[in-house]
Amino acid sequence: MLDLQTAPPETAQLAVAPVITARGLTKSYDRRSVILRGVDLQIQPGERIALIGSNGCGKSTLLKCLIGLHPISGGELDCLGARMQGGGSRAERQRLRQQTGFVFQKHCLVRRRTVLSNVIHGLFGAPGSWRAFSHSIAPEPWRQRALEALDAVNLADKAMMRADALSGGQQQRVAIARALVRRPRLLIADEPAASLDPVSGRNVMDLFQSLCGGQGITLLFTSHDMKHALDYATRVVALKQGRVLFDKPSGRVSQSDLNETFHG
Repeated sequence: MLDLQTAPPETAQLAVAPVITARGLTKSYDRRSVILRGVDLQIQPGERIALIGSNGCGKSTLLKCLIGLHPISGGELDCLGARMQGGGSRAERQRLRQQTGFVFQKHCLVRRRTVLSNVIHGLFGAPGSWRAFSHSIAPEPWRQRALEALDAVNLADKAMMRADALSGGQQQRVAIARALVRRPRLLIADEPAASLDPVSGRNVMDLFQSLCGGQGITLLFTSHDMKHALDYATRVVALKQGRVLFDKPSGRVSQSDLNETFHG
């Protein structure tokens, strides 16, 4: 089984601290393009958080700010111990990304390469990561980690197949394995089931729930599927016009809450 408990001894104390703390977080590109307007958010280790809201409310921007892809414009942001004001230092961004897995709506696989090579690509950014280009030149420990990640998503038997020979649901599971090979403490997924049929979509969400529940990974995902948000999250955070509209346990989210989020 894949061991995703990755915090080294010197950072073990972070396990009891919030994974993410945002206070008054803002993001704007110019005076006319204000995306996030004073977001307050705290996420504890092991939580599964669904981020919901209409198109353009700032969900994807918030995810990118959290991992330093977009520098914040104001407020305070701490993610896995990295202070991300102004985008954080290069060392902080690198340390943060080494502890974070990101799954996109589109699989973003290299279609002509093997499944195993695609998973090893998740180790780009590590020292000597040019060797993550292909499983044939990757160090044996990296190959083993990739095979363990594939086993965790029940695709170890597909390791030597080309990625484009798999179904859409299987390709998304490869993308999840690519994120898991980093042995992340935080897993961020941006509409991970949106491009899949209903059965494949639920299979992917079941997989997230199983992995996070069994290994204590913190999950933050966006979704337009309210059944996914309510069934698979411990908490639901709604954004509207760049602000947090509500932040509730999933079992307490009402239809009126959803109506206000999308129609109010």
